[in-house]
Amino acid sequence: MKGTVYGTTGGVYRVLLDDGGYVESTLRGRLKKDVRQGDRVVIGDRVRLEGDPGSLAVTERLPRASELTRRGVGIRRPKVVAANLDRVFVVLAAVDPAPHLEVIDRLLAVVESCRLPAVLVVNKVDLPGGAEAARSLAELYGPVGYEVLSVSAESGAGLEEFAALLRAGTSALIGPSGVGKSTLLNAVDPDLDLRTGEVSARTGTGKHTTVGSRLIPLAGGGRVADTPGFGDVGVWGLEPEEVERCFPEFEPFLDECRFRSCAHLREPDCAVRAALAEGTIPESRYASYVTLREEAVSASAV
Repeated sequence: MKGTVYGTTGGVYRVLLDDGGYVESTLRGRLKKDVRQGDRVVIGDRVRLEGDPGSLAVTERLPRASELTRRGVGIRRPKVVAANLDRVFVVLAAVDPAPHLEVIDRLLAVVESCRLPAVLVVNKVDLPGGAEAARSLAELYGPVGYEVLSVSAESGAGLEEFAALLRAGTSALIGPSGVGKSTLLNAVDPDLDLRTGEVSARTGTGKHTTVGSRLIPLAGGGRVADTPGFGDVGVWGLEPEEVERCFPEFEPFLDECRFRSCAHLREPDCAVRAALAEGTIPESRYASYVTLREEAVSASAV
């Protein structure tokens, strides 16, 4: 029989069977060896189970349609945190905590590197200055090609559109701590009653409230991967020359550069830098590209 992994805890996997009902299972056979070598079974994975009722074991992980990966501090190997997603919501706060463009660009680059559609969700637009901050972010990221939703978990603004996208498939919410990811999910589906936290007065950043990854079914349809905050993020498994593909606004200009190996840094006749000079590519986005490319160069030298 087959099913979908909805949670993992200490080597025990909570699986929703295709014919209905949850089971707690462990891994068996070659799959168990693969996991020891770092090839994990994660939430969203489709799996095959065998055994007697009451003692089912996961024996095979079925092919994935997509993977969302993140990095661990000081570890270069990509870590898959969720599988078979339809889209990823990058959630940030308009204020409290204030958004940092480089953090946003890093998160978007992670999603782009996974070849998944990204949607920007700007929460807390009800707070003083929030609406203005959300408009500025929409003006920056909308022309790049990202859908930008302005929402408020407190007032309900924008939640209908956000909820409709959530219920349209399997999604993940990523973003810094304290931006209101759990609060937004509670607003969409109050029966979830997820833990929420506050922004630390000492650091100005959020306190983690999601302590483990799980796939959450929503009332009215859809599933969402609730994952711990992406605090230390990078572009995984990419060579330096591949980082440009994580910035979709670069795409129209990549074939126009004089040199095929153009890094878009100091090379003559670079179409990307020409677009930057003309204002077609935002300066903040280009600065983030340079930073991520430099990090990729350093990582590839290790």
